[in-house]
Amino acid sequence: MTRRTERLNEQIREEISELLRRQVKDPRLGCFLSVTRVDTSPDLRYAKVFISIMGSEEEKKEAMEGLASASAFLYRGLRERISLRRMPQLSFHRDDSIERGAHILHLIKEVTNSAEEVEH
Repeated sequence: MTRRTERLNEQIREEISELLRRQVKDPRLGCFLSVTRVDTSPDLRYAKVFISIMGSEEEKKEAMEGLASASAFLYRGLRERISLRRMPQLSFHRDDSIERGAHILHLIKEVTNSAEEVEH
């Protein structure tokens, strides 16, 4: 990945986060969500936007539907904010890495606590 692509990925991530936080009014996106990363194709035609969503499975499903319906709005918002000859087409993907990390930390804490109980 080139330095230009890395900078573009970061800029798209920041702008989509800002648009979601301040301008998108879809109630399906009311749960806690964050844009974890963006991967742009080498030809800059496509951008995979990875979203971490905290909540129940139903809330996650609704949030992904909300993102799909807001994708045209987000695309237009990016065109206004980022100067590119061709804006990449956005596709949204769930990223469960934050939840997996929280689960692993919980398991480590349990093991640590049970190990301390055995020692005493």
